[in-house]
Amino acid sequence: MKTPVLVAASAYGADFVRQVGHAHLIPIVAAAGAAGLEIRRELFVDLPNFADLHDLLIAHRLFSVYSAPIELFRANGSLAREELDQVMWEAQQLQSRFVKVSLGHFSPASNMLEWARFVAQAPVPLLLENDQTAHGGRLEAIANFLAVCSSTGMPLGMTFDMGNWRWSGVDAEVAARTLAGHVQYVHCKGVWDDGGKLKAVPLEEGDSYWRQLFSHFPRGVQRAIEFPLVGKDLEAVTRDYVSMLASA
Repeated sequence: MKTPVLVAASAYGADFVRQVGHAHLIPIVAAAGAAGLEIRRELFVDLPNFADLHDLLIAHRLFSVYSAPIELFRANGSLAREELDQVMWEAQQLQSRFVKVSLGHFSPASNMLEWARFVAQAPVPLLLENDQTAHGGRLEAIANFLAVCSSTGMPLGMTFDMGNWRWSGVDAEVAARTLAGHVQYVHCKGVWDDGGKLKAVPLEEGDSYWRQLFSHFPRGVQRAIEFPLVGKDLEAVTRDYVSMLASA
């Protein structure tokens, strides 16, 4: 049985998505056999009518994950409550399956009681992603925070970005073994070192490394294309990679 695959809107390029809008991508993603679209808040030129966007997704039998470029904890360790409330409202209008954010500056000064209250009333489940920052992409910090959440009775799921660990200098295999119990969603991409500058690149069919990472996660875990999708026929290009990831 093939596993449902999503496509992150960013895979089509930031400039292109800002030009055509997320609604333009929905028929492409649906025709390519994907199960959902990861909507990227940072790619909105203006905030859309979220209810209309939801209706278009439903018409094409797609679900969504809402990705918001915010950090849970500000530089002073406080919870970014106002930002979280806003993106939660937006995700609720979209009826998204998850909201994806990054950790930020979690510290001993962070108010976990406020965090627990927020999680308890959140209308859409949160997933924590390892990002490319020095503070939010550290394996130790992420593992510690997820452990604290579990110990306080508020377990949190994770978006495991297999490529972002390269920016943090972390072996993705070690991260997968460490965090496997929390992973509910996987961002799929390869990374190429272009003369000292890391770039996201497509995964290769014959590369066993990324397939090995999936062996640590729950069977059938949600996964998304987050590498560049380029070509004259975007539907065909998308379909090929959706098929590849669905069989992993």
